[in-house]
Amino acid sequence: MKRVRTALKFYSVLLVFLGSCSFAAAKTVKVFILAGQSNMEGHGAIDSTNNEGKGSLTYLAENNEKFAHLRKGKGSWVARDDVMVAYLDRKGPLAPGFGARSSQIGPELGFGHIVGEAIDEPVLLIKTAWGGKSLDVDFRPPSAGGQVGPFYTEMVTYVKSILDNLKKEFPGLGSDYEIAGFGWHQGWNDGCDVRMSDAYEANLQHFIRDVRKEFGVEDLPFVIADSGFGGATETSGRRFIIREAQAAAAKAKGLENVHCVETGSFARPVEESPSKQGYHWNSNAETYYLIGEAMGKAMLEMAGSSSKPESSTTNGLYEFRNTDGSKTFKASFVKFDPATGKVTVRKINGSSMSFDLTFLHPDDQEYVKGQN
Repeated sequence: MKRVRTALKFYSVLLVFLGSCSFAAAKTVKVFILAGQSNMEGHGAIDSTNNEGKGSLTYLAENNEKFAHLRKGKGSWVARDDVMVAYLDRKGPLAPGFGARSSQIGPELGFGHIVGEAIDEPVLLIKTAWGGKSLDVDFRPPSAGGQVGPFYTEMVTYVKSILDNLKKEFPGLGSDYEIAGFGWHQGWNDGCDVRMSDAYEANLQHFIRDVRKEFGVEDLPFVIADSGFGGATETSGRRFIIREAQAAAAKAKGLENVHCVETGSFARPVEESPSKQGYHWNSNAETYYLIGEAMGKAMLEMAGSSSKPESSTTNGLYEFRNTDGSKTFKASFVKFDPATGKVTVRKINGSSMSFDLTFLHPDDQEYVKGQN
């Protein structure tokens, strides 16, 4: 009799376990498509010996509390089992290593952590990016006229192949999915040509409309990370023309649910980065992570999954005030050390600055404490 009771208990537990597995598998997978050229591929260094490792992901995880969650102490990197990545010949749980090379990261890392924390359902990031590609030719959308870009076609084909074989590609996710958003980080190649620069805004509007039609999602949330390589103070040149075109496309009449993220404030100087490749954000992992994070926040805002940022915070910049509120300055928060009372921020020009917490207005002191 005891053996029968034990067996019944075992099968009861087994049925509960199987039931929970079935429930988990039945959840609709939230799919986000991330596309573009080399900066969506991602050239943020995970490790570096240049400049004492500054700007590498390892350096950030060891020296900046904001990035400590990415690593298990000083051991292996954290891999999220609730966020999966499909990137051409690579797939698996979100972790560092889904950049252009396995030794690099792109915007997917910051993006994945933001949406993964906010969304209860499993998340799949489908990344389609190739270096040195233009919107005008390589990604040229059908409605722009002329020959459809081969990488536009390749992008659509790859995304559909993953979704059509979702259960096979990611057995733990099931086959029920919803395309929840599209992220775009591209623009360098078009900024190398006057004609392409002038045509960028119209091409991007066509691209957004065609992507939505291609995947059958009207008003699909679409986030553009602009080409802010010149920093937040850039005001002229073809690079700036591309940035203006990206911002204008996001506000175009008839295009709802489009947001352009300003990235210039995330640019880091060569002295704090693993390389001197300005067109690849100097290989700075912090820059790539923050771009992805900003894209993720914008995506959630459009989807109604996140509250709007406070008015004092814009594109990662916070408007700080001195003690009596008579003076203000904009900067992005880096860290706060409770032991010393020192606050570190990064100014618009990319340089860092430290000061005592008591220098700030009481409300801003609370903001700083809340960031830790």
